[in-house]
Amino acid sequence: MENESHDRTVWGAREFLKQPLLDCAAAIESSTGDTALATIFHDVMRNTLETTLTREADGTTFVITGDIPAMWLRDSSAQMLPFLRFLDSADGDELYEVLAGLSRRQFQYLAQDSYANAFNREANGASYDPDDGCNDPWIWERKYELDSLAFPIWLAHAVWRRTSRTDVLDGAVHAVLRTIVHQLGLEQDHEANSSYRFERNTDLPSETLQREGRGPASGVTGMTWAGFRPSDDACVHSFNIPGNLFAAAALRQLAEIAAEVYSDAELAAEAAALAVEISAGVAAHGVVTHPVHGDMYAYEVDGLGGTLLMDDANMPSLLSLPLTGGIDPGDPLYLATRAFVLSAENPFYYSGAHAAGVGSPHTPPGYVWPIALAVQGLTTADAAEKLRLLHCLRDTTGGTSTMHEGFDPDDPAQFTRPWFSWANSMFAELLLDYCGIG
Repeated sequence: MENESHDRTVWGAREFLKQPLLDCAAAIESSTGDTALATIFHDVMRNTLETTLTREADGTTFVITGDIPAMWLRDSSAQMLPFLRFLDSADGDELYEVLAGLSRRQFQYLAQDSYANAFNREANGASYDPDDGCNDPWIWERKYELDSLAFPIWLAHAVWRRTSRTDVLDGAVHAVLRTIVHQLGLEQDHEANSSYRFERNTDLPSETLQREGRGPASGVTGMTWAGFRPSDDACVHSFNIPGNLFAAAALRQLAEIAAEVYSDAELAAEAAALAVEISAGVAAHGVVTHPVHGDMYAYEVDGLGGTLLMDDANMPSLLSLPLTGGIDPGDPLYLATRAFVLSAENPFYYSGAHAAGVGSPHTPPGYVWPIALAVQGLTTADAAEKLRLLHCLRDTTGGTSTMHEGFDPDDPAQFTRPWFSWANSMFAELLLDYCGIG
């Protein structure tokens, strides 16, 4: 990216999607009989449009997720999930430009550094920790996570399939897609091939990689390595199973783009073959036999015998596999994994007087995440369960009528992050799914 500054105005185009969102809120109220659900939906969708998006002079879209002035490749993609349903609305062309602008900026960032997870709006040198040793002024943080590669592909593929428009998928993006396939393949043998290192001067093991920044020892499994989880916490074992399944799904989408948009049969074949290798690695190394739940997916493995059984609220998660990993929600292996995730066997499943759901080591012990509650609803076919979870989300905002990062299920007034756009979008997506809208 060029080292230049653009005029910044948070995109407060209040007329944009105004009527479609009002119509949708009315349809939600009619469907559910619940004014509060409809009001929260409208408010959180408008909040995303008016407080998180910056339309830049170069036509790209910069997106923050909450109270941090940086753009995560993962969060910015997931925040747009419910908006995809409005591409056929009266404002669909303008919405397309917002989403296309986001894709352009995401791929520009990946061209800048395909190992980084979060970026600045301009080359201002802002960063989470100035002592991380990253000298690129565009980069806020350089934690390597598989979702940072997979989510931009997912978004570009979704917009392309819904609109048939290919103007975003230009030669520069074609080159980035080649980089992604090469990098995922290279990181199948991190020990031998990778120059990536990450060290932070901290006593928190979740914030740095051991062994002089190389991460924990790992074998060769067919899966692809990552240093950090979707929570931005360091992996305990560097083959994250939901991340690998998401990467495989994204590679299959990349193969479709390569074949149908670029007529690049070589890249399509390479991406498809790598997806097969990663999926086979998960099947061979990422499935364990649990004494209660039987055969199920582990959360992380190292290819050397180390296995971690848990799930984290952040997507991609084991719970989210039907949404992110291309796994059928009725697949017996997924159902067994789901039963584990939503039980006390998962060390990050918490229950309280007002809620029960998946949390994360990234937030205080015992806190449940609205994102995970929404994912739980989106991955079940049980309409009554969806509605129960929507009511739970409605009633646990701590009086703010917006979603948070995590909250105390015994006292929802205790929460992290006063506003969290990714969680807002997941609530909206569950509500739209329940009402069958879009």
